Amino acid sequence: MKGIGALAVVLTVLGIIALILLGIVMWYFGTYNSLVTMKQGVNGQWAQVETQYQRRYDLIPNLVNTVKGYMQFEKDVLENVTAARSQWGKAQSSGIPADQVAASNSLDSAISRLLVVMENYPVLKSDQEVVRLMDELAGTENRISVERMRYNDAVRQYDTSIKMFPTNFVANMNGFTEIPYYESTVGADIAPVVNITVS
Repeated sequence: MKGIGALAVVLTVLGIIALILLGIVMWYFGTYNSLVTMKQGVNGQWAQVETQYQRRYDLIPNLVNTVKGYMQFEKDVLENVTAARSQWGKAQSSGIPADQVAASNSLDSAISRLLVVMENYPVLKSDQEVVRLMDELAGTENRISVERMRYNDAVRQYDTSIKMFPTNFVANMNGFTEIPYYESTVGADIAPVVNITVS
């Protein structure tokens, strides 16, 4: 009888240990799957940012061609926009988010200068094609801003998760690393100064 009682105790202890191990294994795989889902969410959100950049990239040649006739002596502004657009195309093909962010910031700056210059051309501002393109560009800029914000929210959630205890153990064991936020370049908050004097 004592042997049966001792066997029951051993089986009970083994059962408890097995349940604890099963719980740990389930937690591990659940945490891993959650991190994979969050990382894929970040990647998906970055794809949305890229989609909006591509939309802007496609609009710029139409805008530049439309305003060329009005802005004979502002060739450097138009050339800067075209060059920045070209940089974005190269960064897009590299697939490296840091390159894309840098090229995007350069394009943002060039477009800002173009918009400031355009404000000084009343005829240009009244041209229906230019107005339509400007509305499209403004809408695209708003979409980009929203997608950047959503991307940074997804990054914040992911980065927070991989740093929190005990999830950080699973993250470190499986190579989940911190993803950088989308950040504007230094000085992006300062409006460009444009001097348009005809000689």
